[in-house]
Amino acid sequence: MVTRRAWRWGLGLGLPLAVLVLFLALFRWDWLIPIIESQAAARLGRPVTLQHLHVSLGRTITVTAEGLRVGNPEDFPEDPPLAFLPRTRIDVALKPLLRGDIVIPAIELEEPRVELIGREDGRTNYAFDTGGAGGGGEEAGGPQIGALRIRDGQVHAAIAGLQADFNIALNTEDPPEGEPALLAEARGTYAAQPITARFRGGAVLNLRDAERPWPVKLTLANGPTRIALRGTVRDPIKLAGADLRLDIQSPDAARLGPLTGVSIPPTPPFRATGRLDYAEGRFRFTDIEGRLGNSDIAGTTTISLGGRTVLTADLRSRRVDLADLAGVIGGTPGRAGTPGQTPEQRRAIAERQASPRLLPTSPISIPRLQKADIHARYHADQIRGEGMPFDGLEAIVDIEDGVIRLHPGKFRVGRGEITADATLTPQENGMLRAKADIELRRVDISRLMQAAGAGGAGTIGGVGRIETAGRSVSEMAGNADGELTMVTVGGNISSLLADLSGLQFGKALLSALGIPERAQIECLIGDFGLTRGALRIRTLLLDTDSHVVTGSGVAGLGREVLDLRLRTESKRFTIGSLPTTIAITGSFKDPTIAPEVGELAARAGAAVGLGVLFAPLALLPTIQLGVGENSQCERLTEAGRGQEAERLR
Repeated sequence: MVTRRAWRWGLGLGLPLAVLVLFLALFRWDWLIPIIESQAAARLGRPVTLQHLHVSLGRTITVTAEGLRVGNPEDFPEDPPLAFLPRTRIDVALKPLLRGDIVIPAIELEEPRVELIGREDGRTNYAFDTGGAGGGGEEAGGPQIGALRIRDGQVHAAIAGLQADFNIALNTEDPPEGEPALLAEARGTYAAQPITARFRGGAVLNLRDAERPWPVKLTLANGPTRIALRGTVRDPIKLAGADLRLDIQSPDAARLGPLTGVSIPPTPPFRATGRLDYAEGRFRFTDIEGRLGNSDIAGTTTISLGGRTVLTADLRSRRVDLADLAGVIGGTPGRAGTPGQTPEQRRAIAERQASPRLLPTSPISIPRLQKADIHARYHADQIRGEGMPFDGLEAIVDIEDGVIRLHPGKFRVGRGEITADATLTPQENGMLRAKADIELRRVDISRLMQAAGAGGAGTIGGVGRIETAGRSVSEMAGNADGELTMVTVGGNISSLLADLSGLQFGKALLSALGIPERAQIECLIGDFGLTRGALRIRTLLLDTDSHVVTGSGVAGLGREVLDLRLRTESKRFTIGSLPTTIAITGSFKDPTIAPEVGELAARAGAAVGLGVLFAPLALLPTIQLGVGENSQCERLTEAGRGQEAERLR
């Protein structure tokens, strides 16, 4: 009886044990491969295959995968796949796993291969849709990864949208003391320029340890552009807690466009250094110190990623050369002799100087501006340049959906300023439609005179507007409509004309007009109309203590040609004092002055006092604009009104 009972008990326990022993003896971890493949493929949205799987159990579970292949999405070639890992070893700590935590002390990758493909239409083989799964991190239950070791890893990237085709070699280095460091070297092309880069980072063991900053050292050369980045990051997974120093050097800041994703106008040689960090989806470049051609630059820039790129900049200069900013309006930036210029930049500047045109004829690239929104504020304490009458510059620019708004742009001139509020809207045909309101507020004549090496006093005030469309500044000038009215009180005529028109030309103009070099300005009133690029003098009166000058004619802004007439009348009759009319013709860049042929013989006699036809009746409301009370100009206007009434009787 006991024997039968023992036999039954033995069969009841022994048979399951025997089956279990037999199962364990015959079990192959490869039997789990179909389950792993299907789950991984469903999560990654890519076909996943695995050749062999082996698991070694113990206090540390070691999982070895051989021939792991992650394929490409549909409509991409099967070979090469997105990733192929000949052999991967993963150590998993058993005790934390029993508590539901995943701790991976080490990962070893042998000869991993990654192929990144980006097509012209924007589709890639590396953009994953994981069903909106959270972004990892310990808060989301992600694994705690220890040391990562890579041997002979290779990444090939061919991304058409970036004009990039480069290879990255990945390895880890085991120093005599400490944890393995991550090394990467890149070679190939990026933005159609040769690229080389070398990166050295800390151990992956420190990636999630906020108490152990992760060291970063990167040097990169993309064509002639050089970038160096070094420092630490406290949380590399989130790119947070960065303490990085960024140094950039390039012969043209426009070359940074492909690297930043934001279009930048052409510039002269550029270099900058500052602090780089990342927070809340924004890269911030702060404490900037640098040079742009002959100008210094400082301030802060921020680039927000995710969706539409947004660039915010708050920049300032102690001294700026306006020639360095010419690329903003399609001109050739910089001056001859600026250190660091490329041969192409030197040739472009030589061509600009040799050109008979003053206004830039190169198209302003508006389609590139539509790729990002830009909000920029710029302040310059001083504007440098030979004969430059401006003392400072302020500008606030917003570019949204390609529409550019300047509100306002200010040039300081002594105690006054010239302001402009403008809107520039790109058109589908590639043209740019512009509208601007301009105001001159107490512009200091003494500051204008100082630029010409003379002294004086007085102010200029005025208002203007302009509407136009075109692909370049020159074409826009040739299509412009608008008007300008201004008034001047006080000052010195020789210095004023010399500075407004160039010192040598100004003296020649004074000589031709027959005005003493130190004649005092009583009043200057100008009213100009602009129709399809033709700037026509509607009324021009310059009253000095001894002469009255009136003007007529037109300046063609599109072709940059002059056809102006200025006539001088003496207030006091003297022997030989004859009315004189001179012609100003030629181009903006090379004007000529000559008396009207036969004018002296045809107009013998003198005009005494205000014996000239002058009817600025519509200007009276604008005379006080920007210059305060102007009794002399008002008296002239009243005299003109009386003269007009007398003529109509």
